[in-house]
Amino acid sequence: MTKASDLFVQCLEEEGVEYVFGVPGEENLDFLDSLSRSTKIKLILTRHEQGAGFMASTYGRHTGKAGVCVATLGPGATNFVTAAAYAQLGGMPMMMITGQKPIKKSKQGRFQILDVVSMMGPITKYTHQLASADNIPSRIREAFRLAEEEKPGAVHLEFPEDVADEHTDSTPLPRSLVRRPVPEAKAIRAAVKKLESAKSPLLVIGAGANRTITSRMLLQFIEKTGIPFVSTQLGKGVVDEMHPKFVGCAALSAGDFVHRAIEAADVIINVGHDVIEKPPFFMKRGGAEVIHVSSKSAEVDPVYFPQIEVIGDIANAVWQMKEDIVAQGSWDFSKMLKARAAEVAHTKSIENDMRCPIYPPFLVKTVRDVMPTDGIIALDNGVYKIWFARNYPARMSNTVLLDNALATMGAGLPSAMASAMVYPKRKVMAICGDGGFMMNSQEMETAVRLKLNVTAVILNDSSYGMIRWKQANMGFKDWGLTYGNPDFVKYAESYGAMGHRVTSAAGLAPLLKKCLDTPGVHLVDCPVDYVDNDRILNKEIKQLAAKVS
Repeated sequence: MTKASDLFVQCLEEEGVEYVFGVPGEENLDFLDSLSRSTKIKLILTRHEQGAGFMASTYGRHTGKAGVCVATLGPGATNFVTAAAYAQLGGMPMMMITGQKPIKKSKQGRFQILDVVSMMGPITKYTHQLASADNIPSRIREAFRLAEEEKPGAVHLEFPEDVADEHTDSTPLPRSLVRRPVPEAKAIRAAVKKLESAKSPLLVIGAGANRTITSRMLLQFIEKTGIPFVSTQLGKGVVDEMHPKFVGCAALSAGDFVHRAIEAADVIINVGHDVIEKPPFFMKRGGAEVIHVSSKSAEVDPVYFPQIEVIGDIANAVWQMKEDIVAQGSWDFSKMLKARAAEVAHTKSIENDMRCPIYPPFLVKTVRDVMPTDGIIALDNGVYKIWFARNYPARMSNTVLLDNALATMGAGLPSAMASAMVYPKRKVMAICGDGGFMMNSQEMETAVRLKLNVTAVILNDSSYGMIRWKQANMGFKDWGLTYGNPDFVKYAESYGAMGHRVTSAAGLAPLLKKCLDTPGVHLVDCPVDYVDNDRILNKEIKQLAAKVS
């Protein structure tokens, strides 16, 4: 007979789990004791459940395997909600384990008890209360299967403390071999025929294409056909954005140079489209026709009604199309490439402004200059995310971690920490607004304790800058969005990290390089100047892009 909590850990080991992130509570103590005897799984004790969830989600984003996190009942479980939504909308495999009071006999009334399973229902792919030790292997196998299959997302298991203390004859279930179905040949032929008859085809790479094999197949497709490509924010880096056929990232809602490139297309191959992202284009009757290539059929609405759908394994679909297609000498990409050239020229005209506080385009250029090809930047959520999405060329998949799904604040530092754990030999930098950083800044202690090599750059404007920008755009007075900050250098040092402050634009690159090259946890207080956001992003770019024909 095996104790239920021991069996639970054995099942996690069978799934290949390396880490369990979290903040255990009283109701997790049987599980914690069993975990302490595992030789394969390491507990990563965090300072907040939200940070644990963000770390588990990012682990899943990098590896394709469900990251695991644990919390107690009640307030511990509710602190998982934002991270659950982050993983679910962003397509990151993540499994949450929460404790619960005894469900068969309890003398504690309703103290701390919430219906956590029902709470998790709308924001997970699967949620279940374990009511018997005998069911642990099948429920864990099912949870991992669902978390990792397309579209990946969040799952949740509630493990009551009396069930954790039961004994059972059950044993772990092995992982099964799963192959996704390949697209139907007639759909491939229809898509290829449509492309070959097009005048100006364009490839759009979305969130669902952000998989290793798909990345390789897309590059081969682009190299064979010469068709230009656009990325969405969650598709950044799927194909190297220094490629000559890259024509931009859809970062603004409309009116950017990249939208002019998209408008020049008469047929769009939309690979890995996910409705959780802001749409890179809107369809209209009589406009460009769309080939939807995805693991699932399209969700049709008034602005998205693709004419051809190629459904199945995306990498296989792209490979089949690449094998079948014949590049056409009549294809005309001149307008798309002209729009891209205009965007590059505009970016170069503003990225060397060396004012201090630091100008966003200069910040983006400097970070790109100091980061190696495989270096990872983890962006929190703020107006700077738009600048990085537009102007920072991602050289590899998942080297620009941004959230264009839930778009939550607070994930930048934990995501960078998980990245440093998955890729300990890579350079990793978190880029956070001061508002977002302070939401999970306590994880600095976790990073120091784990001896991670990570640099956190805090963009300091003492305000919720994105909302302040929107406030100004809408003609409202500047009110209610400013605050004070701690001395970030002393704050870092209080955790045992190394604190730095940017005092000039000329000193930014040397300082960032020093931090990246010096092992340990670094925090960089970087004053930032968003004064020209409205002029450039709302007016100048759209006026210049409108002239591209």
